[in-house]
Amino acid sequence: MDRNQTFDRVLRLEPGRTALLVIDMQRGFLDPGEAMEVPPAREIIPRIQALLTLFREKRLPVIFTEFAYSQAVPLLVGELHPEHKRALPGNPRGFGRPSSSCLEGEDNVHTISDLAPRPGELVIRKRWYDAFNGTPLDGALRARGVTSLVLTGTMTDICVLASVVGAFNREYRVVVVEDAVATLWPETQRATLDIFRRAFARVVSAKEVADEVALW
Repeated sequence: MDRNQTFDRVLRLEPGRTALLVIDMQRGFLDPGEAMEVPPAREIIPRIQALLTLFREKRLPVIFTEFAYSQAVPLLVGELHPEHKRALPGNPRGFGRPSSSCLEGEDNVHTISDLAPRPGELVIRKRWYDAFNGTPLDGALRARGVTSLVLTGTMTDICVLASVVGAFNREYRVVVVEDAVATLWPETQRATLDIFRRAFARVVSAKEVADEVALW
């Protein structure tokens, strides 16, 4: 049995204990003209919509994450992401607004309307790439009895990657939906999906996930 077959067997989704995680499908990444725009992420919206519909019909947990740049995390604001850095009076560290994409307090930090969370669905606001780092996500999943995660969203090589590793390190069964995650460059997309396959997750299509969940 090769490694892919082993992953498919060991990381099967568990009926009734699987959640859909929609990572950072926010206006700051999807609206045309935004400084942090990820145009390929608009192409995956229909597949995420279909999975949302299915998970809601099956009454399975649906969770959204929203990444917000914050002055509380200066490493990300102005150091790793200098597009947000500008010195202001009383703030020599340089937290300004030359780019307002996904800055805490801005409207574009919210999930796009096409994928809007419904009342009662959990929205995790995070300040780091990993959806588990410094957030209540792990506790919320365990309270719901979740052991398997289906990951979608953007960017494949940054926040999706970090969250996959975070989930794996917490012993969740991880499935990445290869045609429902996106990043800026095709070669980076392929390389990151290969990393997932080799070490962290099953990588399957949205149709394969839908076919599996539909049987429950």
